[in-house]
Amino acid sequence: MTEKINIGEEIRRELRRQGKTNEWLAEQIHVHPRTVQKIFLKRAIDTQQLLLISQALGVNFFEHYTSTLKTTPDMGTMPAQGVDCAR
Repeated sequence: MTEKINIGEEIRRELRRQGKTNEWLAEQIHVHPRTVQKIFLKRAIDTQQLLLISQALGVNFFEHYTSTLKTTPDMGTMPAQGVDCAR
């Protein structure tokens, strides 16, 4: 069974570890401080918002998800969108 990720809690923990405030993060990602508090309660988050938070805190929060992926023989690699693989 896959481990459940509470991304909001991970963000809150990292913000506290860095000694930064909710207000600081809100300013960095251009939201109201109450929105930051709501983010802490989320188990899932919009990827664009997670990217902004990752950049603000200097932490790749996407690793919480990618580290749980298991590769199987039938899982191939997919080219990035817009990349011409025929060259």
